[in-house]
Amino acid sequence: MDKERANLVNILQHCSLAAGMDEDMVGELLDSSQVRQRKYEKGNIIFHDGETPHSLYILLSGEVHILKDTFSGRQIFLSAIDEPGDMFGEVYEVLKQPYDMYVQAAKTTQILELSSRLFSLDAGGKITRSALMVQRNLMRIFARKAYFMHNKIKVMASGSLREKIVRFLFQNMDRSAETKLPFSREFLAAYLAVTRPSLSRELSAMQRDGILRVEGRTIQVTDRDRFEEYL
Repeated sequence: MDKERANLVNILQHCSLAAGMDEDMVGELLDSSQVRQRKYEKGNIIFHDGETPHSLYILLSGEVHILKDTFSGRQIFLSAIDEPGDMFGEVYEVLKQPYDMYVQAAKTTQILELSSRLFSLDAGGKITRSALMVQRNLMRIFARKAYFMHNKIKVMASGSLREKIVRFLFQNMDRSAETKLPFSREFLAAYLAVTRPSLSRELSAMQRDGILRVEGRTIQVTDRDRFEEYL
């Protein structure tokens, strides 16, 4: 196996879509006529807003931005995908719903595109082992996303920012009432649909009130009774 092929196999084996696949199964997936590797230069559009989906995408290298244009033509940045193995576009592809945003290469980017035909019976009436694994893994991915959205709805249904913070922490803290954020405070602010300064001010206020102690990405509940008043 050459170096490029070995690197591609390694990326896929760490991708949730190929979870549980051994090297042979990943190789079978890569050799499918429904899978192709494409290169996009900076500024190239991977897919357009309103376009009918035909593939799901796995980032191999580079970076893409998920964007949306307003009626006046202003570009809104939604998120960035820059980790090899990260997948995007899968929800639209499975549901056959037109894209309501577009994706653009932020630098020279390599992407693996998997056609939806991979998940259907081929001309011989036989579906491959790797395609069956992809189907199973997609179900798990959608289940995790549904659970994530369920929790987010419960957080966003809260009235005040303090209530949102408390519900988020309650969902993610361990038995010692400590939460270690796996992401930046900017991400948490975006998750809660508030500005970073507003989030920082409220966390500082909760520290002054003796409810929390914040040290970097670690947040410890120091007064459980007062904390639970906001649940």
